[in-house]
Amino acid sequence: QLQLVQSGGGLVEPGGSLRLSCAASGFSLDHYAIGWFRQAPGKERKRLSCFNSNDGTIYYADSVKGRFTFSRDSANSTVYLEMNALKPDDKGVYSCGVVAPAPWISTVQAMCAGGIDYWGKGTLVTVSS
Repeated sequence: QLQLVQSGGGLVEPGGSLRLSCAASGFSLDHYAIGWFRQAPGKERKRLSCFNSNDGTIYYADSVKGRFTFSRDSANSTVYLEMNALKPDDKGVYSCGVVAPAPWISTVQAMCAGGIDYWGKGTLVTVSS
């Protein structure tokens, strides 16, 4: 069974840090674009980061650039989102997703902007004092 297994998340104070993980089970992450997304309460899901496994390029949304870092452990088919300097506005359900990028899509930013092939179940992050 192909699935993405997420872990991490929880409650953190403003300014704190958390690390989320997303492990692929039943398939390899090679040749996929891998994204991290956040859905804040009452809002649409937003793309935070997208990684192109084929060339290693990474996209970050302006709202998280410089604070969040995407990383990958290829040996374990796991990706991570290191989140620092967290703000109350960062609260939401964080999900990972993978997509086999269409050959006509050339930018990593666009790869995770459309349909996603597999989703993790999501994990809640709350930033509050």
